[in-house]
Amino acid sequence: MPTPLKNSTQTTNLEINLKHHGGKLGVTGSCHELSIKHNGNNHGILIDCGLFQGRDAKDKNGNERKLDIEFPIAHLKALILTHTHIDHIGRLPWLLAKGFKQPIYCTPATAELVPLMLDDGLKLQLGLNKGQRERVLALIKKQIKPIPYNQWHRIPLTSTAKLPSSRSSRSCSKYSSSSSPLEAKRSCPSYLLLRFQPAGHILGSAYVEIKLPNNEIIVFSGDLGPSKTPLLPDPTPPKRADLLVIESTYGNKIHDSVETRATRLQQIIERSLEDGGAIIIPAFSVGRTQELLFDIEHLIHHKKIDSKIPIILDSPLANKVTKQYRRFKKLWSKEATTKLNNHRHPLNFEQCIVIESHKEHMKIVNRLKSTAEPCIIVAASGMCAGGRVMNYLEALLPDKRTDIILAGYQAHGTLGRDLQNQEHQVWIDNQPIDVNAQIHTMSGYSAHADQSDLIKFVEGIEEGRKEIVVVHGEDDVRREFERVLATRNYTLR
Repeated sequence: MPTPLKNSTQTTNLEINLKHHGGKLGVTGSCHELSIKHNGNNHGILIDCGLFQGRDAKDKNGNERKLDIEFPIAHLKALILTHTHIDHIGRLPWLLAKGFKQPIYCTPATAELVPLMLDDGLKLQLGLNKGQRERVLALIKKQIKPIPYNQWHRIPLTSTAKLPSSRSSRSCSKYSSSSSPLEAKRSCPSYLLLRFQPAGHILGSAYVEIKLPNNEIIVFSGDLGPSKTPLLPDPTPPKRADLLVIESTYGNKIHDSVETRATRLQQIIERSLEDGGAIIIPAFSVGRTQELLFDIEHLIHHKKIDSKIPIILDSPLANKVTKQYRRFKKLWSKEATTKLNNHRHPLNFEQCIVIESHKEHMKIVNRLKSTAEPCIIVAASGMCAGGRVMNYLEALLPDKRTDIILAGYQAHGTLGRDLQNQEHQVWIDNQPIDVNAQIHTMSGYSAHADQSDLIKFVEGIEEGRKEIVVVHGEDDVRREFERVLATRNYTLR
């Protein structure tokens, strides 16, 4: 059901509703529509267009959910991308296939990462060859319009309206219901203003501020990052939000601190070195992989783990993304920048071995299966729902000397969730695999804010009515976060 913005219709020429096409009652498939009726015309702005994963990928009857875009798009004026995780951009090719030709707005770093992430998906999901993928990506690149952080950008609501200066625009709410509709139409600007602010989730991630023609501001959090991570700066709350649409992935939990996660990682590595065997870390190509490499370099530099242990980065996509992290060093935190200035290379250190070809990948898998020699493997996908990590798991899960570190959110219905639940047997490629490996969950590597960080973000907003819509969370988690917000007297929609 659409969510109305309370009291937003202060004149007859502006009506705002929020529609959810995914990501409202789950943690994947994020796709929200800001529906705007302005001067009698219907418009829409889409925020993200993500892929459904795990349990969310099935309908209520247990059948695979269609990827086709099943909602109207002719009235849409733009698509806004908060970041490049596949559960936020994965349905983009299907949106274009339906005929979407409007601008796609995102940050410059996100613009660079989108083709990398979608190319991988088009190959794995649709089996498209290189030429087919390049044609699809060329269309997407043509529509992408990068906007730097902290810079307002206009989105016209009409194709012919002359856009007045934002300095001279006046609030539609100035006009009472007795005002002439023609007067209101002439005086109310026929555009929205869009601004990206750093979200601290992954490289290029942003929360979105949208200023309406009546000067009210709606904020979409996207996925917010946790505080005090060493690679990216913390998100700073917006000054104003009349309506806040906020994620709740970990709205019922408190993460381990950065110091705790590094200590736990060190302890697992040390114990594994004593026992022999591999440490497998399923990691998302964007975000988690780079945080892990950062911490491993720190442990090696301070001689807390053996500098001779091989660190195997076995994900061509993660390697490409890591190069983009190095390219956008200006977006790093002060701590990370200081390391660079001290001639350290936290994402490009000597012990890190990058595996490119599938032949080389299988050679390492078979070698480790027979020798059980110690090493650290970082490979996608983060939820163990595909990618090269699957071959490592199939080969090494039965070995009790193997350690699996689950360093990110594991959705219901994924192999990662089964491992997290300490299942003694799992299925890979329709084959039963015994699980004798030791399974570790480390919440400190989550790229999502925990409950305390989410509350801090909400309470940091100084102005506006601060009505809140909670999305992107499992039912019990979302309800718990809503309860916590209600105890602080916030208005939930």
